[in-house]
Amino acid sequence: MTTANSGPRPAIVGFGTATPANSYSQREMLDLFHIEDPKVRSVFLNSAIERRYLTLPPELSDGTRAMETQGELLAKHKAHGIRIGAQALETALKRAGLALSDIGYLCCVSTTGLLTPGFSALLIKELGLPTSTSRLDVVGMGCNAGLNALNAVAGWSMANPGRLAVMVCAEVCSAAYVFDGTMRTAVVNSLFGDGAAAVAMVTGPPREDSAEDDRDAPLPTGTVLKFASRIIPEAVDAMRYDWDDEQGKFSFYLDRDVPYVVGAHAEDVIDRLLDGTGLRRGDIDHWLVHSGGKKVVDSVKVNLGLPPHAVRHTTGVLRDYGNLSSGSFLFSYERLIEEGRVSRGDYGVLMTMGPGSTIETALVQW
Repeated sequence: MTTANSGPRPAIVGFGTATPANSYSQREMLDLFHIEDPKVRSVFLNSAIERRYLTLPPELSDGTRAMETQGELLAKHKAHGIRIGAQALETALKRAGLALSDIGYLCCVSTTGLLTPGFSALLIKELGLPTSTSRLDVVGMGCNAGLNALNAVAGWSMANPGRLAVMVCAEVCSAAYVFDGTMRTAVVNSLFGDGAAAVAMVTGPPREDSAEDDRDAPLPTGTVLKFASRIIPEAVDAMRYDWDDEQGKFSFYLDRDVPYVVGAHAEDVIDRLLDGTGLRRGDIDHWLVHSGGKKVVDSVKVNLGLPPHAVRHTTGVLRDYGNLSSGSFLFSYERLIEEGRVSRGDYGVLMTMGPGSTIETALVQW
């Protein structure tokens, strides 16, 4: 391929995920919130989601759930985001055989709450990271933001070869729920789950292929070769936060045409990602697509001509966790690596979609 892998490139040397302690089936959620509306129940039960990890409001004496204020939701976002973000980061470093003290750059991603200072400063304090750590917070970009941030992390890594750069996506989506009985909020409440994911990246000299290397490396290392983006300005309002005066909190909106908008532009961004590499879609061994929802995944699959097996990890993560926003694709990445079917030299495409409307992609080689 013409995108040479002969020079130093940023590589994913470790990854980790974390969730809250409690998970709920879709039927359990309907029962817990006493939802009887058949249309709302249909949205939950036909979502291709079986369970989600969530941090639910406290239960009241009458069996209902408390209606959290915006302030309480932000407090939940902060407390649980720090906890699961730290867990994911520590797992990533353990897999990489590295320590917290090795971190030179920390990028934190979140869409489900606004904090100042952000998660980067809070995690530095919580985990006792070096006070010289360079940092960045990516806030409000949505489900695509994990790859936007990975692009920034890869750039810092290439500018600082040999040093450790990490990214943490901490999404407490249950801190962005509104319960008002409308179909608008029902769609959101049926889809998103809580979770955090992290990656550790180091730029070093290219590895030599050898049997000894294969024995010594328990997990394959993914080298990031290229990024490509596609924003769809005419769909800027298709995914957005609005302020709900009646509820006194932010309310997320998803347009019903989002799957078709994303799918219609998927070929364009993938073609540009592969342009100049000498690769075709058929040369891609692994596809890790954001678990945005059943219709979104189906639309991408159809427009790119992918068989169901190609997106098995995407659909599996959606089934077991729901939409985890910015970190979803890393849950799929984890499943792919742990599956043990990645071979040296394989190519993979990472793909995320979100507000903007935006499609982000990255080309990886193991």
